[in-house]
Amino acid sequence: MTDDEELFTAEEAAREAGLSESAIYVWTHRGHLKPAGKVGKFNQYRLSDVFTAEKSRQRKYRRKAADMGAQ
Repeated sequence: MTDDEELFTAEEAAREAGLSESAIYVWTHRGHLKPAGKVGKFNQYRLSDVFTAEKSRQRKYRRKAADMGAQ
C-alpha cells in the first residue's frame, strides 16, 4: 500500500469491488474499514483496503458457517 494509491468514494469503491455501497458504510462504522482520507465531508477509500476488509468479512462468515455445521 502506497500513499499515492488512488482514492475512491464509497460509491466508486463499492462499484469497483462489486459490493453494495451500504457494505462500505457498515464496515466503516464497525471499524473493519478505515477511510484513507476525506474530500469535503466525503470519506475516500483505497481499493486495496476495501478488498482486505471484504476478505476478512468472508473468512468470518465461513468460520461461522463451519461452526454451525459442526453442531
